[in-house]
Amino acid sequence: MTASGRDETTDDDLLAALLDGMDAALCAFDSYGVITHWNREAERILGWTAAEAVGRKGFEGWAVRPADAQDVQERLLSAQYVPGRQVHEFALLTKDGGRVLVRTQSAGVPGADGKPAGVYCAFSEVHAQIDLERSIALSEALLEDAAWGVVLVDVDLRPAVVNAHAARALGAGRTALLGRPLGELLLQGVEELEGALQHVLAEGAPPAPVELWVSVRTPEGARRRCLRCGFLRLASPLAEEPVPLGVGWLFQDVTEARQAQLDTAQLRFRAHQLHRAGRAAAECEDPAEAAAVRLDFALAGFAEHALLDVLDPSAGPERRRLVRSAVSPPELPGPGSIPVRYQAGHPALQALDRIGSVRTSAPRGAADPEWARARHWPEGAAHVLCTVLRSRGRTLGAVTFVRGPSRAAFEGPDAAYAEEVAGRIAADLDLAAGAGGRAPGGPPAGGG
Repeated sequence: MTASGRDETTDDDLLAALLDGMDAALCAFDSYGVITHWNREAERILGWTAAEAVGRKGFEGWAVRPADAQDVQERLLSAQYVPGRQVHEFALLTKDGGRVLVRTQSAGVPGADGKPAGVYCAFSEVHAQIDLERSIALSEALLEDAAWGVVLVDVDLRPAVVNAHAARALGAGRTALLGRPLGELLLQGVEELEGALQHVLAEGAPPAPVELWVSVRTPEGARRRCLRCGFLRLASPLAEEPVPLGVGWLFQDVTEARQAQLDTAQLRFRAHQLHRAGRAAAECEDPAEAAAVRLDFALAGFAEHALLDVLDPSAGPERRRLVRSAVSPPELPGPGSIPVRYQAGHPALQALDRIGSVRTSAPRGAADPEWARARHWPEGAAHVLCTVLRSRGRTLGAVTFVRGPSRAAFEGPDAAYAEEVAGRIAADLDLAAGAGGRAPGGPPAGGG
C-alpha cells in the first residue's frame, strides 16, 4: 500500500472515530440521496447498524413510512441547494417497528468544484432536544431576568458568572465581580459564605435554604444585608465520574423582612424588661433604690454598663455639677457620691444642654482606654449614649449607657429606649427628693 493509501486509511479511521464519538446521531447522503455515513448514536436511536444503513438510498422502505418517504427525501436533499442549516422534524421507524420523532439539522456539503456533493444530517430525539433547549433557556433566564441573585462560583471560590440582580445586590458591575476573591466584595460574613461553599463542594447542597448576614462593600460604604441563600453543586456531565465545576449560589435579599422581625422582637423584649423593672421597683420602699433597680434591668441586651449622675442642688444653678449616684453593674469602680469632673463639651453635659440624648463612639469603633478614661467611662467603652433625666419640667441629671466594641453603635431606636428608661428613673429620683430622702449615693434632697 502506498504512503498515500496509508494516509487515506488513517483519515478514514479518524473520521469514523470522530463520528462514533459524537453525542448526536449523524448520517450523510451523497448528491443522489445514498447514505454514506452512519454513526453509533444513529444506531442507538433507530437500531439499524452502519452495515445495514450505508449504501441505501434514502429512508424509504426501512426507516420511514412509505407515505412519508418522498417528503422526507426532498426536504433532506434540498439542504444542499440553500445556504445555512435546515431544521426539520420527522417520524422515523426503528428496526423493531417503533416510531421515533426526531429533530434534524441538515446542511449541504460542497464538492471540490464548489457544486453540491451531498448533505449531512444530525438528528436527535425530540424530547431530548427539548430537554436540552429547556435547560439552556432556564440557564439564560436565571442569568438575565431572574428576580433573585444568581452567582456561579468556581472551585477557587471566585465568581465566574453573575446575573444583573446579584450585581446590584453586591454593589458592583457584572464584569467587575468576576474572578475577585469574595473577601474583596464582603466586609463581614465572608467566612460563613466561604464555609458554606466549601461544604457544598465537598458534601453537596444543604437540604434547606440558609440565611447569612453579610456586609457588602459599596462605593457608598458598607451595607449590612441578610441574604436567604440556596446552593447547588455543579458537576460536568461529560466526565465519567462527577467533576466539580463550582457552586451555583442563588440568593434573595430579605433584609427588610428580617430587620422588621428583629425590631419587633427587640421592642417586645424591651417592653417586657420595662414591665419587669416596674414590678421590681414597686417592691422597693426607697424610691432611690427603685431608680437603681430600673438601671440594672435596662442593661439586659442593651449595654454593658450604666452610669447615673445627678445634679448637685447645693452647687446652685450657676455652678452645674454632676455627682456619680449609681453604677451598674454595682462592682463597676466609680467615685460614688463624689462630683464627677466632666470637661466642657462632655456628652453628659451636652445632654443636659440639649435636654435630649447624645451618642458618640471611640475612634474606629474600637475600645480606647485613654479615650474612655478622659471622659470618666469604663476602659472597655467603645460606644456611649447619654440622655437627660427630666421630671416635672426640671432637669435632675443624666444617665450614660456604655457598650463595648463587640456591639454596634447606638442608633435612634436605642436612644428612644434610653429616654424611656431615663424618664422612669427621673420620676423615682424626683419622688425620693420630694420625700426628703436622698438620691442613691447623692446629696440630701434640698440640701444647701
